[in-house]
Amino acid sequence: MAGTLPYVNQPGSIVKILEKVREAKTPDRFTADFLETKLGFRGGNYRQFIPFGKKLGFLNSDGTPTELYKKYRNSSTSKVAMAEAIKIGYREAFERNEYVNSLSKEQFKGLVVEITGLEQTNRVVQLTCHTFDALKGLADFDAAPPADAGEGAERPEERPPASEDVRLRTDLGLNLAYTINLVLPKTDDPAVFNAIFRALRENLLRR
Repeated sequence: MAGTLPYVNQPGSIVKILEKVREAKTPDRFTADFLETKLGFRGGNYRQFIPFGKKLGFLNSDGTPTELYKKYRNSSTSKVAMAEAIKIGYREAFERNEYVNSLSKEQFKGLVVEITGLEQTNRVVQLTCHTFDALKGLADFDAAPPADAGEGAERPEERPPASEDVRLRTDLGLNLAYTINLVLPKTDDPAVFNAIFRALRENLLRR
């Protein structure tokens, strides 16, 4: 069964809207009125940003901004947040090639054709490639952790228990080895996972 990847009819407009998102106050709900009145974008093509933002994990299903949206507005984490959003929106592409962001334009186009089942000359393929390329220019994948969908975004499959082999050297010269099995909670908040692994590192992995 052919898959789908997010795109908009005017990829350049997404960059303009995202620039305004960083400048404007976070709304209670991201609506068409907010898009037109506060951000200054009127017209049907601009309204595509709302469902598109939900696919990226920036907006919940009811239009309320997610933590990822707020993280994107922070200048110090903006590019990292965008990389996370791209991994959420284009999850199927990253499942097939975890280094999608490093592919050439032609290689990415081939992947889009593979996923969608469409012809290379199809307009949807072209728009998907242009949309992805526009977003990639706003992202920093080198610093981005693995993406986790926020509220309103598609849920990833339940994670299997994570296993971490830990080796400690005691002051007595003994080498101790043990395995820690982590059963990660089912949550949409990446802060929960950050807290878990931070606690693991600070309490068990330091000498």
